[in-house]
Amino acid sequence: MRCTVDAGGFPLTVDEPPEAGGTGQGPQPTELLLGAVASCFTLAVAHSAAKRGIDLRGLTVTATGTYDGPRFTAIAVAVHADAPQGEELERLATAAERVCYVTNTLRGSPPVEVVVG
Repeated sequence: MRCTVDAGGFPLTVDEPPEAGGTGQGPQPTELLLGAVASCFTLAVAHSAAKRGIDLRGLTVTATGTYDGPRFTAIAVAVHADAPQGEELERLATAAERVCYVTNTLRGSPPVEVVVG
């Protein structure tokens, strides 16, 4: 169940836990999806802060998914920062929503085409 994925020239080991037939030597594909959401949104918030000249400190973004059978039925993104907080952080998160490629892609539900050959 383990494989290596080339992500822009960086090898990533992807696996399943032993109880699912894997070796537990890497994150699961669904964990990588949530990681992609969290990392892209983190970069989008940081970009939005830099563009506005806002001193952003202690930023953490967590993505969690509600899993139901073979798919996530919901993904939640939580944004926290030491500074700024409150309405200013909310404005940054709103701006990040406009520029985060991963969350915008998921919201658009693009068709997935499987090609064998």
